[in-house]
Amino acid sequence: MHYLDNAATTPVLPEAAAEAARVMCEEFGNPSSLHKLGIEASRVLENSRKTVAGALGCTAEEITFTSCGTESTNLSLRGAAHLNRHKKGRIITTAIEHAATINTAKALEQDGFTVVFLKPDATGHITPDALSEALTEDTVLLSCQLVNNEIGTVQPVAELGRRLKVACPKALFHIDAVQGLFRVPLEPKKWSCDLMSVSGHKIGAPKGIGALYMKKGLRLPPLMTGGGQERGLRPGTEPMPNIAAFAKACEMRQAGFADDLTQVRGLAAYLREQVAEKLPYAAFNGESDIPHVQNFSVAGCKSEVMLRVLESDEVYVSSGSACSKGKQSEVLRALGLGKDRTDTALRVSFAPFNTEEDVDALIAAIEKGAKMLRR
Repeated sequence: MHYLDNAATTPVLPEAAAEAARVMCEEFGNPSSLHKLGIEASRVLENSRKTVAGALGCTAEEITFTSCGTESTNLSLRGAAHLNRHKKGRIITTAIEHAATINTAKALEQDGFTVVFLKPDATGHITPDALSEALTEDTVLLSCQLVNNEIGTVQPVAELGRRLKVACPKALFHIDAVQGLFRVPLEPKKWSCDLMSVSGHKIGAPKGIGALYMKKGLRLPPLMTGGGQERGLRPGTEPMPNIAAFAKACEMRQAGFADDLTQVRGLAAYLREQVAEKLPYAAFNGESDIPHVQNFSVAGCKSEVMLRVLESDEVYVSSGSACSKGKQSEVLRALGLGKDRTDTALRVSFAPFNTEEDVDALIAAIEKGAKMLRR
């Protein structure tokens, strides 16, 4: 098997799975319980929080555990909107965000907020000048991806945050860093960031666990009410096995960050060499700033058909965001690409366990598919 769809999800690291099993079987207490087992579970919870905080460049008290990146994003956008529910100000985001942001912003628009979707330039970047033009004195929130999940562009979040805070000091800045965690160093405090979303299953932790960075001193209303866990922002008994596994994955990826990046850079360079040499009818989309995500179109080969061809050879990639479920990519359309490119796009996303053999298998399978489809 050649798995190259790591932007959708990653295999669970064996060490993370083992930690989840250990906590599930040996430290299964409820961290809210006051007896010994509860106290031991609470210790695991807080140690895990410190580990995840270290990965996000913040303090433990600024971390809230959630079920996923989507929940963290909803908490951020809906919470910021609730704080400004009386003035119904302006929310700024981009046209190339994940569905969690796009659809939440559209829902808030229905609630009376003005929502602006900034368009990227031809390379897939949001320019600071585009933001400056959109800012008004009633702006209450800016939400922007750090790393785009389809084309791998890294947005200039430090400058975007600076311009937001100069023009609208009270506005909140949310960063979707789901694809950025352990792809680039996270520095929310240097980026004027108030809220940041991350997800465990993108880095080798199980599905069903995420985290939200919330700047110290900021208080948001919860989406749910309950027993007051996670300081009341995310009530409900904490999923301790997943939390412990998330922390273990963070620990391992942090330790291997430099080597992992070197490995993935080599794979991305090798992929581009092989595409140039063997697939002259293919064209890369956007300007990927990280090596982990590469997007290219194979002229004359519809994505949905090519994916089936690749699958028959046990090569797994995608045509875009997993959450789009095969719909035409709004990200590529926002770049101004025509139907001939958006209908034939493939997203290859690497993890450190991938090898050049995976790339060779991918290229061979595409060549096989192209012979059948390019007639």
